[in-house]
Amino acid sequence: MTVQDWHLVDAFHQHCSETSLLHRWGRTRFARRDLSRLLAHAECWMGLDADEEPVGLVCVGPVSGQEGVVDLGLQVADARHRQGIGTALARHAADAARSRGAHTLTAYTQASHTAMIRILDRLGPARHTRDGPYFEIHVALDPDSPDRPGWHQAATR
Repeated sequence: MTVQDWHLVDAFHQHCSETSLLHRWGRTRFARRDLSRLLAHAECWMGLDADEEPVGLVCVGPVSGQEGVVDLGLQVADARHRQGIGTALARHAADAARSRGAHTLTAYTQASHTAMIRILDRLGPARHTRDGPYFEIHVALDPDSPDRPGWHQAATR
């Protein structure tokens, strides 16, 4: 994705409620300059339906100071929840990160956001750390690596 894809990103956000935008971006509007900043720090992909309409956005970017660790951002249009779109986009992002050498994927989400937590748990062995009303979740993208002790343990909630 590039800044030239702004029309897709803008069209996608038109199908998201203010509440969804607030949860994902911390505000109710996503501007072209926000996309430029995002793309400077992350790799992003749009999910399109059969009619080429945008239905989801996923991004992965490096976590500062943590070699091999990437952060996941994911949003699906409100009317398209529970159709497997988020899972497919998250798997695509995890596969891309893994192929570029990442060993761990992280995400920070509300503890009540059970759909996102399930998606992350499906990506690989996950470790959950509670932070008030949020979870910080670490997913092992390379669970068989001998330098990843503790990943094979059950997730704690």
